[in-house]
Amino acid sequence: MSERIAAVRARIAAACDRAGRDPAQITLVAVSKTFPAEAVVAAAEAGVRDFGENRVQEGAVKVAAVGAAGVAPCWHLIGHLQTNKVRAALDAFAILHAVDSERLLRAIAAAARRPARIMVEVNAAGEATKFGVAPGALAALLDVARTLPSVTVEGLMTVAPRASDPGELRPLFARMRALAAANGLRELSMGMSDDYEVAIEEGSTHVRIGRAIFGARA
Repeated sequence: MSERIAAVRARIAAACDRAGRDPAQITLVAVSKTFPAEAVVAAAEAGVRDFGENRVQEGAVKVAAVGAAGVAPCWHLIGHLQTNKVRAALDAFAILHAVDSERLLRAIAAAARRPARIMVEVNAAGEATKFGVAPGALAALLDVARTLPSVTVEGLMTVAPRASDPGELRPLFARMRALAAANGLRELSMGMSDDYEVAIEEGSTHVRIGRAIFGARA
């Protein structure tokens, strides 16, 4: 695993070099969904400090198991969050990447015991099968978030469509960068195993990498 992590970090550094960016600006989120706690511990021992899970229940169990092994990484919830699981999510995860509605925002604000770190998910490609607020509705949702003192919006998140050529996604990533800038947000969670280099070149600050670190899922 350490070799795969080193290869990912090398590609992150190369993408940053092409874009004139500092690799220290990029948070590598290792997506550990479906992999056991032992895999997280091994990745942490190889230097990974941030991990992402899609589901609250699976993630909470893994957070506890990894903590019992003496490892305390930063945990990111990167999957869709239901309002009835908000409290459990806030207990287990340091940051929630996929907040996409006023109802969910208000549920988080009501349950938070400390300021909740979130990113707002944008459905940048307008895909019917994806979650996320429409780009045109983003400003209104952010206005609501800014009235909630127990919620801190750190940036935007998107899940790009599949593309045979990652370069095809460059305009979408560039639009996300422009949306973040227009709304005074610095963080961008975009880019996965197939497209993270292009995402970094277009401004991503958080890349969510699963297969390239942990291998293929069963």
